[in-house]
Amino acid sequence: MLRRTVLLSPLIPLAAPFAAAANTTRWSAEKANAWYKKQPWLVGSNYIPANAINQLEMWQAETFDPKRIDLELGWAESLGMNTMRVFLHDLPWQQDASGFRKRIDDFLAIAARHHIRPMLVLFDSCWDPEPKLGKQHAPTPGVHNSGWVQGPGMAALKDPAQEPRLKAYVKGVVGAFAKDKRILAWDIWNEPDNLNTSSYGAREPKDKVALMLRLLPKAFAWAREAKASQPLTSGVWHGDWSSHEALGETGRMQIDLSDVVSFHSYDKPEEFEKRIGWLLRQGRSVLCTEYMARGNGSTFQGSLPIAKKHKVAAINWGFVAGRTQTYLPWDSWRQPYVDREPAVWFHEVFRTDGQPYQAEETKLIRELTKGSGK
Repeated sequence: MLRRTVLLSPLIPLAAPFAAAANTTRWSAEKANAWYKKQPWLVGSNYIPANAINQLEMWQAETFDPKRIDLELGWAESLGMNTMRVFLHDLPWQQDASGFRKRIDDFLAIAARHHIRPMLVLFDSCWDPEPKLGKQHAPTPGVHNSGWVQGPGMAALKDPAQEPRLKAYVKGVVGAFAKDKRILAWDIWNEPDNLNTSSYGAREPKDKVALMLRLLPKAFAWAREAKASQPLTSGVWHGDWSSHEALGETGRMQIDLSDVVSFHSYDKPEEFEKRIGWLLRQGRSVLCTEYMARGNGSTFQGSLPIAKKHKVAAINWGFVAGRTQTYLPWDSWRQPYVDREPAVWFHEVFRTDGQPYQAEETKLIRELTKGSGK
């Protein structure tokens, strides 16, 4: 989500055994590539409805809004998009597992009507480390993604006694939809070693990476125990990927546990293509699950044709401008945009009323997705 300096921890002794256990049922490269050959060229966005500030507001019973979701996914269908990356959260499952499961099912039914097969994200290390159920606060004026929350939150990450609850969440969600053809894939953990240094860094546990490295392979194993028929992944997002050794500890674990390789790149076209080349050496199908930050030089015009050339899935950050305010740049955390508009929107495709932010972008997306299949 947000690129920051990341400090890696020493190797955690417990990580390797868990990784080995999880890898016993990792898809072979042949199976992963055969699965990908059956897919159309996958294009979509990271999706949250405009009236939700974070995952909790999207999924809690009081604020879940099927009508708004149906409207916005209709806009996605009109562009030829056939997937969306959607973040879940462990707390609604803890609060009301059956209700949350029903809302996920309702969401999948809406998406299917629009020929969209989402990738569902189980855990996320980005932004506020102290998520709380209930009414969510209003967006902080002028600040990018001011309400997004981590899952598991800091308290759960630090407390081994909460591990059974997290296991129940992963196995419960994945198990409920393990054979569901409406789901494209499971993204087990978003940016697991992100330390949020430019936003919530002072509130993060000092040993966050060590805590995450103990849990990440377990989360993969839980999803496999739930007999997911869909591929599992976790996207590398920073550093040098030119060789497996260069990836670093977390990156190697993510790649080694994933059935299909996924990555984030908010870089200019040359760097974007270079990173695709690095990852293709892994011998597995490659999905880009975050890109497109206009102010950073990452654009639809620059990245999407490259992704199509290599048949790499392309899922940009942001779809409709709303309560997340991710049309504002990352630097708004230092200087909020309360007295000015950004020179160019950072993320998002549509304005809140459904008008495209830039008509040439939506025209390009339609042209490139035409004939790619549903």
